Amino acid sequence: MKIILLHPSYFPSIEQMAAVAQADKVIFEVEDNYQKQTYRNRAYIAHSNGRLLLNIPIKHTGKRRKTKDVVVENDFPWQEQHWKSLQSAYRTSPFFEYYEDDLEPLFSETVGNLMEHNLKIFNLLCELIGIDVEISKTTSFEKNPDITDLRILVDAKRKTNFKAEEYTQVHQANHPFLPNLSVLDLLFNEGPNALNYLEKQQLNITE
Repeated sequence: MKIILLHPSYFPSIEQMAAVAQADKVIFEVEDNYQKQTYRNRAYIAHSNGRLLLNIPIKHTGKRRKTKDVVVENDFPWQEQHWKSLQSAYRTSPFFEYYEDDLEPLFSETVGNLMEHNLKIFNLLCELIGIDVEISKTTSFEKNPDITDLRILVDAKRKTNFKAEEYTQVHQANHPFLPNLSVLDLLFNEGPNALNYLEKQQLNITE
């Protein structure tokens, strides 16, 4: 049984979802301290000009806190902005309209807790892609767990060795293939083939 340890992320990268698709069980790290500039609150999509960052603003306290205690800042309409960006980027992609109604509530229903939102997103993505995987959460933080530790995948600054197989992207006429974006890019461009794609990818995850 292949068990992996991951951080809940905002619309996870293709690399992370490939790891999920190839696992039997995912354990989510929920006892860690929050760190800035990670995929916990950001995702990248393809736009006409290249990669576009979608970033969830969070309420700052000035104190160290656990990720599970992080609250989203809703003083300005980030959800509306993210949804408009996705519509602008993918409305001409083959499968955006197919998944639009399922995803829209994530951008219209008020978000409070960041981790709860990420877990909600993950469950919906697994449903839409067709991933059947057992899910649980950590009960304590372990620096060196005895399972496959893929928590490094949350680091947005990390240089990945992931060599993604190219697929047709909606803005490919404007710029070269953009690898390892949010799995939304794969879903909107490949639709039902997304699961097969994720299961076939070769993962070479190192720190």
